[in-house]
Amino acid sequence: MKSDEKELVYALALNAVGGVGGITYRKLIERFGTPEGVFRAGRKNLEGIPRLPRATIDAIISADPEESGKKEFEAIRRRNFGVLLFGREDYPALLARIHDPPPVLYIAGEIETSDELAVSIVGSRDPTEYGRRAAIRLAGDLAHAGVTVVSGMARGIDSSAHRGAIEAGGRSIAVLGSGLDVIYPRENRSLFEDLVGHGAVISPFPLGTRPEKGNFPARNRVISGLSLGVVVVQATTPDSGSLITARLALEQGREVFAVPGEVGAKVSKGTNTLIKRGHAKLVENFADILEEILPQFDTGGVKGQKPAPPAPKLEGEEKSLWEKLGETPIHIDNVARECNLPIHRVAAALLQLELKGLIEQRPGKMFVKAIR
Repeated sequence: MKSDEKELVYALALNAVGGVGGITYRKLIERFGTPEGVFRAGRKNLEGIPRLPRATIDAIISADPEESGKKEFEAIRRRNFGVLLFGREDYPALLARIHDPPPVLYIAGEIETSDELAVSIVGSRDPTEYGRRAAIRLAGDLAHAGVTVVSGMARGIDSSAHRGAIEAGGRSIAVLGSGLDVIYPRENRSLFEDLVGHGAVISPFPLGTRPEKGNFPARNRVISGLSLGVVVVQATTPDSGSLITARLALEQGREVFAVPGEVGAKVSKGTNTLIKRGHAKLVENFADILEEILPQFDTGGVKGQKPAPPAPKLEGEEKSLWEKLGETPIHIDNVARECNLPIHRVAAALLQLELKGLIEQRPGKMFVKAIR
């Protein structure tokens, strides 16, 4: 077994020992040098570690690291996954700076140096159309500016943010609250594959770990830890995952942003409260985010990256109708009334805009600008 492979096998085994979290893992490495050194230390030396529980000592002593670690290593290799170890050069630099970073990260895809310029977008699993479109628009604009979009691959805002970044030709990273081989939710399998091809999916949990509720605070710490800032798009209760991520970001010294929502709407309560209490900066567009995380940013975009797409070149009724539409769906009758045009001409112009990919029609003859 090669030396690097051997170190990885012992690291995987130590990471899987019950009671060995991030702080304990690093405390043990500081004392015994390597994961292998921890397993070879013996009970007496382990008992010399302050506040190391007896149950944890027993678990280390009784473990067969070469068997358990090699089994995990082979499973990782079969699935073409990778492992990032804290302290190595390929470990994410931003994450390494937080208190208690996970000692082991499982990864599908690749982390690149450019991913240090990253922003998280998180929010409700049951968003409104406004929230979904806001997440897609922000993610797409950030991706156009060369920013990697991080989220948790959950339903709703998370998935919309990933899709917005990927469809804009950018990079996105997902952090799971389960093992990499336990895709959750199941309907996001295709999104998982797209993320691997346009960024990465990572997890601090061993293979086979189910998406249990207790895993998600640790997952949220990684989301915020990978990012220069966290954007919350719709949140309800104070214990929602997105608001927990925002609090963790504040503790980690990262920027926090929130997209304002309709006053009185349940799904807007969390974001509006963050803004009202001064815990988050109000976000109307991607420039509000970049001016906080990029002092060198100007309205032309990040140097070396392509800017957000310009407005389409339209004339006459098509131009008037496109300018009337926004992110909130509007009925064709209201469009005709606001533009003071006959309904048949409005319908014809809207059809042309739809064929050009500039607008989308929703059920009930509702129209909205397409994400560009």
